[in-house]
Amino acid sequence: MATATPEERFHLITRRLQEVLGGESIKAILEQGKTPKCYWGTAPTGRPHVGYFPPLAKIADFLRAGVEVKILLADVHAFLDNLKAPFELVAHRTKYYKFILLAVFHSLGIPTSKLIFVEGSSYQLTSEYNMDNYKLCATVTEHDAKKAGAEVVKQVESPLISGLLYPGLQALDEQYLGVDFQFGGVDQRKIFTFAEQYLPKLGYAKRAHLMNAMVPGLAGGKMSSSDPDSKIDFLDAPDAVRRKIKKAFCEEGNIAENGVLAFVKAVIIPISELRIERAQGATGADPAEGEDAVGPQTPFVGAGAPPGTVFSVYRDEKFGGSSHYASFEEMEGAFERRELHPKDLKAAVADALVSLLAPIRAAFEASAEWQEVEKLAYPDPNADKKKKKKEKVYHPPPPGKGRNAQPTAAAADSAPASGADAVEADTVSKADEAAA
Repeated sequence: MATATPEERFHLITRRLQEVLGGESIKAILEQGKTPKCYWGTAPTGRPHVGYFPPLAKIADFLRAGVEVKILLADVHAFLDNLKAPFELVAHRTKYYKFILLAVFHSLGIPTSKLIFVEGSSYQLTSEYNMDNYKLCATVTEHDAKKAGAEVVKQVESPLISGLLYPGLQALDEQYLGVDFQFGGVDQRKIFTFAEQYLPKLGYAKRAHLMNAMVPGLAGGKMSSSDPDSKIDFLDAPDAVRRKIKKAFCEEGNIAENGVLAFVKAVIIPISELRIERAQGATGADPAEGEDAVGPQTPFVGAGAPPGTVFSVYRDEKFGGSSHYASFEEMEGAFERRELHPKDLKAAVADALVSLLAPIRAAFEASAEWQEVEKLAYPDPNADKKKKKKEKVYHPPPPGKGRNAQPTAAAADSAPASGADAVEADTVSKADEAAA
């Protein structure tokens, strides 16, 4: 962004975020005319869902501001997180995550040539990294390690030691990836403050931390990979998307704990605004944005919408016609006043989401390699439980038994007549009866 001021670049970097820690250090880098460097990481465990859209779309802002962005596929972290990703599956899931992240970036029009993908195991198994980990272990208390990972590491009744290592390794990633700030969800705040406290004790610089809001589940609460009803997978079919949106909690006039409204705020409107700005040429230091986009790149705005609209809800003319909104707050107010019905809102959100996911599903269906990786990464859990069809084993009958056995003389004498002999015996019997 050659013509943008440091203030304008900082605004791009931090807009729509829920919280920024250490923002002054980023401002200082921008004022010096240097290129800020950041990383966003994800542990390849469960299948990624649409809750990933906000951080992935936010990366467009970083590129527009001239930030160097690294994407960390934290395979070691995945294994350490209470066996959510067994070791034998981690490599396959890492490949699956890269496939799906690339597909999402292409669907959003974000040029992947500017992104640097890094697998955690490429440096986390080195002697230098492990020595720093040992130093942390000799410094960090059990209480601090457990507290830091409370919102991220899976909590179980008998926690493993691996969960206590997780926050320290994530803190060290900042140093070994050579970044100025780390970007993640607000659920990682405790790990971020942990890093700010402990990295300086190893002689390393304290980094800034940027956090986006978490996308609530469709029924309220956190959108989780472990709860199928709370989330929509990137590869869900259109009918599954519409069914899940239809079931989502969206009480008329109720704007609290409303998963559908929250999804519009966190995903639909920001992506719509991203596309509107791109159409206006506002891509800053990233002129390549949108060049390799896959799928429709139009904002979620209906025909006849007034200028400034970021989201439209279609409605038949006999019910008052479509409604158009220039901001989330405007739409939220209309919903609270019951001017926008849940059924109409759900239909509009489902349409937008189906459109967003279509190019991702198309990429999956066109790639035999990705399909094979998916089978290896997420094998059918019931495959081993399916009962094999019981094979019939032939046991020959004992001598003198069976269909083709030859009867003995005694058996032949006592056996009842059959066939022609039976007819003859019956005739004789009837003749005897007549004579009598």
